[in-house]
Amino acid sequence: MICEDDHTNQNDYLCISFVAPAADIYLNIIMEELVVKDSNGAILNDGDNVVLTKSLKVKGSSLNLKQGTMIKKIRLTSNDEEIDCKVNGTSIVLKTCFVKKA
Repeated sequence: MICEDDHTNQNDYLCISFVAPAADIYLNIIMEELVVKDSNGAILNDGDNVVLTKSLKVKGSSLNLKQGTMIKKIRLTSNDEEIDCKVNGTSIVLKTCFVKKA
């Protein structure tokens, strides 16, 4: 038995396939080049604290977020217009146009 793929290795009668880490490398490159800015143009980073600039109703929930609410320890997503955070124990995604860096 001959393994014909570049990412395989012949081990007796078993061809073992190796997954190239290209997707992980690509994601790291995207995250390094990704610049996330708040509504005032300040650059946001993982772990920053932000304040809501507008009162928001959360879709699919009875949660209402009021203007001026402090949100701690944000996480950046692969989209430069969104951040991931927890508010009152609920994990939500917010648009960066509704927050400013605290």
